[in-house]
Amino acid sequence: MDDRPAVGERAPEDPDVLVLHAPEQFKALGHPVRHRIVNLLRQRPATLGELAEALGAAKGTVAYHLRVLRGAGIVHLAGTRHVRGGTEQTLALVNRGFRVHEEAPAGAAFLVRAALDEMRPARPGQAEHTVLNHIWLTPEEAGALADRLRDLVPVFGPAGRPDSEPYGLLLALYPADIPTLPPGDDTAP
Repeated sequence: MDDRPAVGERAPEDPDVLVLHAPEQFKALGHPVRHRIVNLLRQRPATLGELAEALGAAKGTVAYHLRVLRGAGIVHLAGTRHVRGGTEQTLALVNRGFRVHEEAPAGAAFLVRAALDEMRPARPGQAEHTVLNHIWLTPEEAGALADRLRDLVPVFGPAGRPDSEPYGLLLALYPADIPTLPPGDDTAP
């Protein structure tokens, strides 16, 4: 029996988080334009015209990518209004946040690819820190650390503040495939 949430299902412990697990969700989010659309909609709901202008893309291109995101249950129609003889649609993310289901086969690789796709080199004097560390933990310690990492994800001010620019934050705790040596002989030189 598959106990994964249905497409578009909220995380039981946090209803504001969408649990990603379905192949169509990863496919939808895996395209760079759709990833950028999601990043724009994290700032606020927007119209097709606003998204196209922010991306510097044609409305038809953006509309196609929005259909894919809507089909994957990631974006929804948040409202409509009549303008100049037509109807303008406002689109929004279905949830303020996403979490990859623990058993999603593409989960970790998807997140790493997404982070790499949006990374750009730091300018002189700009803050940047990327490091990979390995630590040895018991399963209990790993569980406690994972809980602390979830709690540490900061919520900063709104996008578009004149004194701010976007930074990515990728936190990962995963079982690593690293060989280990048996305990050493303390008598060896």
